[in-house]
Amino acid sequence: MRIGLVVSGGLDRSGRERVTPSLLWLVERLARRHDVHVFVLHYYPRPCSYPLLGATVHDIGRVDGARVLRRRRRRQRLSAAIEANGPLELLHAYQGTPAVVSAPVARHLGVPLVVTLDSGELTAIGDIGYGLQRRWLDRRGVAAAARAAARVTVATSFMAGLVPEGFSRVPVAVIPLGVDTSAFASGPRVEGPPWRLLRVASINRVKDHSTLLRALALLVDRGLDVHLDFVGEDTMDREAQSLTAALRLGSRVTFHGFQPTDRLAPFYAGAHLHVVSSRHEAAGVVVLEAAASGLATVGTSVGYVADWHPDRAQAVPVQDPAALATAVGDLLHDPRRREQLASAAREWTLAHDADWTAAQFERIYGEVSRSGYRRRARSALRRVSP
Repeated sequence: MRIGLVVSGGLDRSGRERVTPSLLWLVERLARRHDVHVFVLHYYPRPCSYPLLGATVHDIGRVDGARVLRRRRRRQRLSAAIEANGPLELLHAYQGTPAVVSAPVARHLGVPLVVTLDSGELTAIGDIGYGLQRRWLDRRGVAAAARAAARVTVATSFMAGLVPEGFSRVPVAVIPLGVDTSAFASGPRVEGPPWRLLRVASINRVKDHSTLLRALALLVDRGLDVHLDFVGEDTMDREAQSLTAALRLGSRVTFHGFQPTDRLAPFYAGAHLHVVSSRHEAAGVVVLEAAASGLATVGTSVGYVADWHPDRAQAVPVQDPAALATAVGDLLHDPRRREQLASAAREWTLAHDADWTAAQFERIYGEVSRSGYRRRARSALRRVSP
């Protein structure tokens, strides 16, 4: 099958830096059996193509200008890139902007469209300017793309719960984007204290480092010997480091910066708890990585954490440092509960790994491709009929 995957970014030619791991794992597995072409809308400054993990990546080049103009030019470039590389049997748009751009292109080319929503497409957090439900134009665009799609998927039941009534003409399917579990080995852990907490996420507004650091300060005030390892790119000009200093946590926090996926395993192996403090997650691949490593997660009630509470993760309300500190402290003092959470989460993650995800999408691709060909055949017959 000849598959076109449309993304905003996350597929750097290095395959290691500035990548979306779940996308890499999906592309690699699909490319083992199919001719996969990935079209990137907003990454490299100039158009380029390169091989990656058995697929071919076509970056259409960055587009500047007003929002409506950018969208129109991206559609033109995407359509031209697809036509230049030969016909496709379907398009799969990953996340909101690619879906909005891809919908009219798929209609023009006469191919079915699969849409996966895996970011802030269904939320609005006004005080930090996050989410595609904040503006009328974006809401309309995402809804129109969903209605044009032959299939719409999300990774979590949490995300499915945000879907507005009448959003799509087909039921929204929950298909987790699994991880390569072989990259995250599970092994014995040395009990604390000291207790090591791990946060794997970019430092940005939606990940809410403030809540996490304030929760850490509460734990220290309560006499716990804890240390937080922060792994992720700093996009906020050392704001988290400044807050760390203001809270007198300098000796309790280590900022490791961005680390490629193949360097994360030791961080998971050396931690006692994985902590999530995000205000929104459509899913949260790091929760799956921690689970594959046999590490329990406690965090805000979003994405996988919301889905898994209380059997596979411990959830607390968003923006509540006291609740997060209490949940972390309780779990650190309850190794049996931590082991139960970690074991259940790992079992689920192994059953829903990257191979499982690829098989689910292959099934969907086959279904929509067959129906798409029937529609095009009927259209062609109408055009040639006397």
